[in-house]
Amino acid sequence: MHPHAQLLTDFYSAFQRRDAQAMAACYHPEATFTDEAFVGLHHREPGAMWLMLCERGKDLEVTFRDVQADDQHGRAHWDARYTFSTTGRKVLNRVDAEFEFRDGKIVRHRDHFDFWAWSRQALGPAGLVLGWTPLLKKKVQAQARKSLDAFMRARGIPTV
Repeated sequence: MHPHAQLLTDFYSAFQRRDAQAMAACYHPEATFTDEAFVGLHHREPGAMWLMLCERGKDLEVTFRDVQADDQHGRAHWDARYTFSTTGRKVLNRVDAEFEFRDGKIVRHRDHFDFWAWSRQALGPAGLVLGWTPLLKKKVQAQARKSLDAFMRARGIPTV
C-alpha cells in the first residue's frame, strides 16, 4: 500500500473512532479544507472542525472505501450517518474526497457531496424546497463558520 493510501486509511479509521486528534495529525501545518458547508478552512481549522464534529456527533457512524493515493494525489469515498443536531433529523451523507499531499501529510482536502440531498435530510421541508438554492447554501456555510469560530474560541484554539 502506498504510504499516502495508508495515511488516508489511518485518517478515516481515526474518524470511525471519533479520534479527532489522530485525524488532525494527518494534516500538514499549511493544510486547507473545503466542503459544501465548511469553506476555506486552513492551518488548525480543519482539525478543529473534525474535533467539533466528533464531539457533537454522539451517534456518528462512519464507513469508508475506495482509498487510492500516489505521491501527489489521493481520493476516497466515505459515508456518515448521524443526527443533525440543529433539527434532530437523521442524515446519511455520502462524500467523495480528494487530497493533495506534502511532506507525507494532507495539505489539501476537498470533500464533495450533494448539498440538496443533505439539506433535504438535515433540514426537512425547508431543505426540500430551498436546498438547491445558493441562498440556503450560503446560510448553512455562514452558520458552520460561526459554529466553528465559537468552538475554537471556547477551546482556546488559535486560528493561525
